[in-house]
Amino acid sequence: MENLENVSLWLSLGGVALSIALFIIDFAVQRRGGGKPRLNTAAVLTAGLSIVFITLTIISRIVLTGHGPFSNMYEFSLSFAWGVVVAGFAFHRRYKADSILNMTLIIALLLLIFARVQYTPPSSLVPALQQSALLSAHVASAVVAYGTLTIGFVAAVMYLVQKRYELSWLPDLEVLDNITYRSVMVGFPFLTLLIVLGALWADIAWGRYWGWDPKETASLVTWLIYAAYMHTRLVRGWKGRRASILLIAGFLAIAFTFFGNYIFSGLHVY
Repeated sequence: MENLENVSLWLSLGGVALSIALFIIDFAVQRRGGGKPRLNTAAVLTAGLSIVFITLTIISRIVLTGHGPFSNMYEFSLSFAWGVVVAGFAFHRRYKADSILNMTLIIALLLLIFARVQYTPPSSLVPALQQSALLSAHVASAVVAYGTLTIGFVAAVMYLVQKRYELSWLPDLEVLDNITYRSVMVGFPFLTLLIVLGALWADIAWGRYWGWDPKETASLVTWLIYAAYMHTRLVRGWKGRRASILLIAGFLAIAFTFFGNYIFSGLHVY
């Protein structure tokens, strides 16, 4: 089973990289005004196949360890990459925006490379992580939240680029603004659930709901940024550039939360 995990991880890396390459080649061909969109179809199918390979990697890991993928950075990086690709694929199906899917695949590829570098042999859970059902729900919430909010980040960056340069190959501003909003509408409730479940788990594992651990603090800051986006969007009608800047700040906070344990010491292993 460990061999299956390694093989499926390499296939995941290869599938995501191949999908990115096919999108780029198709873009170059279409810009020259030639060829049928066969490469585009192949790129989308390869992205879908990559989801299968990443899923197989995660399932193999679960079988080997007997618990969900949440005991170290390697396992959660796999889950994060899975969430990003699934979210990218779902938004591509809804909006037919190749650029959105391609950019999310690039982020997923970086996460998979990071997972490969951080590979940790299968092991049993430490006592603090043995509330398996609650912790599985906690991590699942993080995967959905981070995956969909990554889409919002990508669309926000594209909005700022499109606003300045008016590129024909990017979605128009209204579509990009709609994608950012819908991504947060999905991701923000799961981000909230992530913090609530984390607090419940912390009380069971450490005897307190909140202890201002660096990871907890970073998660709260991230939540506040996205709460500010929701408030300014729904109450004050913020759209466009100001809203995009908030979403970029929110994703940077997610990245800081994800990698924060390499900077600050704390109780979290990832």
